Amino acid sequence: MIKNLLMSAVLGSVLAAPALAFAAAPDFMSPEWANELCTAWNQNDTLTTKLAGAWIKNNGGKGYKVMEISDSTMKSTPPVQLEIAPKDGKAECIYGGAVKVTDLNYNYDYKMWATTHDWHHMGSPMMAMMFGRLNFKGPKMEAMENMGPFSEFLKLVKEVPATVPAS
Repeated sequence: MIKNLLMSAVLGSVLAAPALAFAAAPDFMSPEWANELCTAWNQNDTLTTKLAGAWIKNNGGKGYKVMEISDSTMKSTPPVQLEIAPKDGKAECIYGGAVKVTDLNYNYDYKMWATTHDWHHMGSPMMAMMFGRLNFKGPKMEAMENMGPFSEFLKLVKEVPATVPAS
């Protein structure tokens, strides 16, 4: 009897663990997901070091850049934002969540949007923009000069765990 109860408990735990792990993933483009994207940014050496120079310094004197991202398929889901600031010689994400800054200045801030499918099948930034998979407003020359790091950012968008709607 005890052996059967123990076996049932172990089997139940093993079967429930994947479901719990899946349920723990935040919704794609939710403030919670944006916070995890922010954490992933800070763990990516390419983003934190390659964008630590002229890119992060072009912030209009406010001390950080805003990156607003959204999914054009998910019409009822509001955009999310990342704030990136210079910290200890790196370009660190200091905020990821719901939109805080509503008045973006496209001389230094970015607004990016794509469909759910395109966010997860983006490829390189150059190809994504050329084929219309990625739309953006912001400093275009600056973006072109930083295609390598932005390629890493686009990878993070699809790699950060999330519950993604069917596309």
